[in-house]
Amino acid sequence: MPELPEVETMRRGILPALGSRIVDIQKPRCRVKPIEVTPPPAEFRRRAKGQSICAIQRVGKRVVLRLDSDDTIVFEPRMTGLVLVADPPTLAHLRFRLDLEGGPISQILFWDRRGLGNVRLLSPRQFDQQLGPDKLGPDPLEIDADELRDRFKTSRREVKTALLDQRAIAGIGNLYASEILHRAGIHPQKHCNRLNVEAWNRIHAATLEVLNEAIRYEGSTLSDGTYRNAQNDPGGYQHHHRVYARAGQLCSTCHDQTIVRIVQSQRSTFYCPACQPKRRRARLT
Repeated sequence: MPELPEVETMRRGILPALGSRIVDIQKPRCRVKPIEVTPPPAEFRRRAKGQSICAIQRVGKRVVLRLDSDDTIVFEPRMTGLVLVADPPTLAHLRFRLDLEGGPISQILFWDRRGLGNVRLLSPRQFDQQLGPDKLGPDPLEIDADELRDRFKTSRREVKTALLDQRAIAGIGNLYASEILHRAGIHPQKHCNRLNVEAWNRIHAATLEVLNEAIRYEGSTLSDGTYRNAQNDPGGYQHHHRVYARAGQLCSTCHDQTIVRIVQSQRSTFYCPACQPKRRRARLT
């Protein structure tokens, strides 16, 4: 589930590790499904031990630690992964640990209940091959409306599905795509190539509003309670969702229609038929 706001919250939560030195790498024994850790722990330890963390960044839905060796450690949470500094929800699902010195926090933990995430130590060449611009689109917080439109304007895909394409734009997932399109007043089944400039401008503005607001509330902790910030506290944006997981409830924006759930590309989409009409009514003259 973690999308851009949740991963950005994780990144900010471990910022005190900036400048710290890695003194050890541990992959705790785990009886549940193992996660991918590459390279193998012995090589990971040899290359990372003794290195200092010179930058802590986010690339799409991944937390990235840049080391002074020019290698990077990439935490990819996927469905249930968390990057923490303390108090993992359970020890049984603790998958990886960096021990640190020289800063206010002594460790960075990677916890993953379902075991779908991964931790990778990448050389500069590997990073470019796996996470460079040929693999991932730009960050939605860093592009303007014209670039957003240019990336999608010729696509015949439905706009909700298109926004999930990480090669086109990296960081938006299922939850925030629904929220963005509701804020923009765009029906999720509209085809990208049928949207005009004004519609794309609204989508761009809504993207910035929704993502920044969600970051301010430290992400969304859904009913399963899995997502937590780096201090193992829940996020707060779930209390401000306008459509996501609110099927059958009255729209809090128009107070006229109830939220509808449909399925697009095997993912749940939520929208309001009044706020997001599929066809706009012709203006009366």
